[in-house]
Amino acid sequence: MVRKNKWDLIIIGGGLAGLTTALHLSNHNLKICLIEKNTYPNHKVCGEYVSNEILPYLNSLNIDPFSIGAKKITRFNITNLEGTTLNTDLPLGGFGISRYAFDNLIYESLKNEIEIKFDTVEKILFQDGNFKVSTQNKEIFTAEFVVGAFGKRSNIDSFLKRDFILQKSPWLAVKGHYEFDFPEDTVALHNFNGGYCGLSKIETNAVNACYLTTFKAFKKYGDIDSFQSNEMSKNPFLKEFYKTAKPIFEKSLTISQVSFQKKKPVENHIFMIGDSAGLIHPLCGNGMAMAIRSAQIFSNLFLEAMQKDCFNRNILEVNYTRSWYNEFGKRLKTGRTIQSLLMNPHSSKIGFSVAKTFPSIIPILIKKTHGSPTI
Repeated sequence: MVRKNKWDLIIIGGGLAGLTTALHLSNHNLKICLIEKNTYPNHKVCGEYVSNEILPYLNSLNIDPFSIGAKKITRFNITNLEGTTLNTDLPLGGFGISRYAFDNLIYESLKNEIEIKFDTVEKILFQDGNFKVSTQNKEIFTAEFVVGAFGKRSNIDSFLKRDFILQKSPWLAVKGHYEFDFPEDTVALHNFNGGYCGLSKIETNAVNACYLTTFKAFKKYGDIDSFQSNEMSKNPFLKEFYKTAKPIFEKSLTISQVSFQKKKPVENHIFMIGDSAGLIHPLCGNGMAMAIRSAQIFSNLFLEAMQKDCFNRNILEVNYTRSWYNEFGKRLKTGRTIQSLLMNPHSSKIGFSVAKTFPSIIPILIKKTHGSPTI
């Protein structure tokens, strides 16, 4: 049986961006429905380091990551293929927390405030100023506005025929939690041939290890264990890690076809937030903060537009697109540049040599991929 449901706003996807948008808008007399395919809590492939730039905003929403044990992170170290190390203080600092705990923290704060449906969206159609959203469970939801928070890559991207989804991506990501002696105030980035791996502690005292690599580098070995033992372990720090760290997960989590192609913040009149709008290279360590910040930008603009006597969808779309690019455009560009340098052994070696001589360059680069604290 097909059931129809009418809402003011439908949010598709319940990751950090979708949950934060729902929480921000939940006490403004709006009928909101969030549709998420997975129940909470659940693990996701993610670096699990969050910049402090979004702490004031989270606090304004009564979300405190430290209440559930998030680790305060103030230090950053990076190594090249040979294990040459650079260390620095993080300009803003950050915190380490698993997506398992972080998403669930926001969900628990939100679950009694709006309607949350656990279902998979299959189609989104826009006609005569309204959306019709169809799901796997044969429900139909209608709303004047839809927010796309469906992550890096989704079946919805295919349905919408978004440009990036039509192009093959050479990247895959692997994540696991480990027992390992590691400083809880540090986030580390270790480079290897074909990619890089981030390490940081989370609220359970486990170390989150998440790496990005190319299919070209990975396919020589065919499986995760062989790749970690034979290729990644050419970096002495990663050799020590994978030799002594005790896996907590029965099996590593993986995602393929990770795309860094440019996306549009508004597509088919859908407001894209988080990774749906654009994915920063993980080496910048800022994807989670950007997801939350994009939710803040959209929510503020949406509420501002709704308060006006004469609401205009096109103006809201233009304003959101402009604000999104103003906030994230330069960060994404810097991320692409840094990644291309690090992935080239020759330029990486030169870069490390320059940074050794002029260590102040590292905090400057970090600032270029991060924002400022705002409420």
